[in-house]
Amino acid sequence: MTDVTGAPADVLHTLFHSDQGGHEQVVLCQDRASGLKAVIAIHSTALGPALGGTRFYPYASEQEAVADALNLARGMSYKNALAGLDHGGGKAVIIGDPEQIKSEELLLAYGRFVASLGGRYVTACDVGTYVADMDVVARECRWTTGRSPENGGAGDSSVLTAFGVFQGMRASAQHLWGDPTLRGRKVGVSGVGKVGHHLVDHLREDGAEVVITDVRAESVQRILDRHPEGVTAVADTETLIRTEGLDIYAPCALGGALNDETVPVLTARIVCGAANNQLAHPGVEKDLADRGILYAPDYVVNAGGVIQVADELHGFDFDRCKAKATKIFDTTLAIFARAKQDGIPPAAAADRIAEQRMAEARGH
Repeated sequence: MTDVTGAPADVLHTLFHSDQGGHEQVVLCQDRASGLKAVIAIHSTALGPALGGTRFYPYASEQEAVADALNLARGMSYKNALAGLDHGGGKAVIIGDPEQIKSEELLLAYGRFVASLGGRYVTACDVGTYVADMDVVARECRWTTGRSPENGGAGDSSVLTAFGVFQGMRASAQHLWGDPTLRGRKVGVSGVGKVGHHLVDHLREDGAEVVITDVRAESVQRILDRHPEGVTAVADTETLIRTEGLDIYAPCALGGALNDETVPVLTARIVCGAANNQLAHPGVEKDLADRGILYAPDYVVNAGGVIQVADELHGFDFDRCKAKATKIFDTTLAIFARAKQDGIPPAAAADRIAEQRMAEARGH
């Protein structure tokens, strides 16, 4: 079923009529010469210009791409609010396999579309895009972050993303076991690419035993070579989440990791990872709580990267960013306290706190 424009009706229903909608603006971008097809979604500018990365991914359909952009943009509003940033939430997705169609021409065309929004949306890296790509986009668009230091940027944001997740993990341990150290704990990390490999470094440094998996064999091997002791690998995520004696599960790949199939078989007491949108659908957070599993909301603990790229707009200072990312520890504890106080899961408590900040910014 389509509407009068030919767009899938359920996407428009999501945008205008559902609880998952409420977005201020959605832009469909196409440049036939370069093959660019992109969606830019701006969820909210209540706290300031929308800030969020650009995902480059081979979606199965344009409808799936739009749905992902809407979902990710909404998540960025909440993430930026809880990170204490003066930014709203936005996200862009470029449709296609980056290894097949990414080109300088395509990225420049994309930069022109972002620039046409006049600063309402500030972009950065995400899955499938890198610092070098943002340097190209920035040639057409000054509202670009995640650039290389040589081009006035902060470089790779995955360093502080991993650091923030580690702080969230420490806070989770403090809340559940009364001690923020991960020494002697067994932590399973699914996805040891951009962010995951930095997280493993923090975990080993703190004395944790780590179990890893990744769809890319070379990513796994890199970790095993770097950490010949204290790290073991398993075949896949299905095996990882069933590992006996697992204390913490860290999903660090794509979203939807927590669903009706995985939650019932999780052995970990805590879930705290870098992946965006880990809850496959509403209600999963209650399923986790019912099983006695403490969930550290993804958009809270993985905010280190967005803290870094937001700082880039003001002249990047790593120490200033790291100090802000360290506060993820306190924010995570505050969310657990609010959840206990209100008798709700931590994900719902985080949403309430973020919504409160956005409502105050709007003056109601």
